[in-house]
Amino acid sequence: MVVAVMVLGCAGVGAVLALTFSSPRDRALAQIHRLQQQIDRQNAQVGGVRQDAQRGLDALAVKLGQLQAQSTRLNALGERLIEVGKLDASEFDFDQPPGVGGVEDASGNAYALPPALDRSISQLASQFDSQQAQLSALQSLLLDARIESNLKPTGMPVQGYISSYFGVRPDPFDGRSEMHTGIDIATPYGTPVHTVAEGMVTFAGVRNGYGNVVEIDHGNGYMTRYAHNSVLDVHAGQHVQVGEVIAQAGSTGHSTGSHVHFEVWYDGRVINPLAFVRKHR
Repeated sequence: MVVAVMVLGCAGVGAVLALTFSSPRDRALAQIHRLQQQIDRQNAQVGGVRQDAQRGLDALAVKLGQLQAQSTRLNALGERLIEVGKLDASEFDFDQPPGVGGVEDASGNAYALPPALDRSISQLASQFDSQQAQLSALQSLLLDARIESNLKPTGMPVQGYISSYFGVRPDPFDGRSEMHTGIDIATPYGTPVHTVAEGMVTFAGVRNGYGNVVEIDHGNGYMTRYAHNSVLDVHAGQHVQVGEVIAQAGSTGHSTGSHVHFEVWYDGRVINPLAFVRKHR
């Protein structure tokens, strides 16, 4: 009986000692297990963030490709505008950026992107800035060219055919040689007469030999004269646009029949208008 009690006592002491010495280890293992679970959860979160970031990068790459395609179309448009505007292509080399400048940003506030994507976006942004500057300048040149074109006599002032040319010719009334200072365009009575360039009407009235005449100053050294009209539709001081009706054909003044006498003057000197009426705007 005593022996049995002693054996049970030793066993109880051993159990207590085992429990006492094993509890810190178990607690440590349990803590490690909890930490491992936390790490697993964090790894899962990092994986989700990485997937979201990759999807964002993929979307950026697709958008970058679209912008690059748009840039290519802009280049083609610019080259087409140069061709249509008959401009010097060397002035608009879309492969080279125009000279620009600005204050350097020393704030240091920046965000990080993958190097390859960052370089592509930076290059594309620079390319768009270049194209915008060049296309703006091209637009200005084309606009200036259009304004200049509108101020230069071009085309026939009336529907008809040339019945008498510029130069020395026999006078239709007495047969004497005379200098014909314009061209005569035969056309039915009352046919609308159009201005061949934009300008300011400086005279609208009767001149000796010319009959009812309209004179337009185009502001660039050119002046045009439209004579022998039956009716005048404009007045002195009126601004007229290209193709605007200024008179109606007739046979007033020194004339043998319905026609329009058309003259072109440059820097105060009368010149042959034939080259101007044969051009098209």
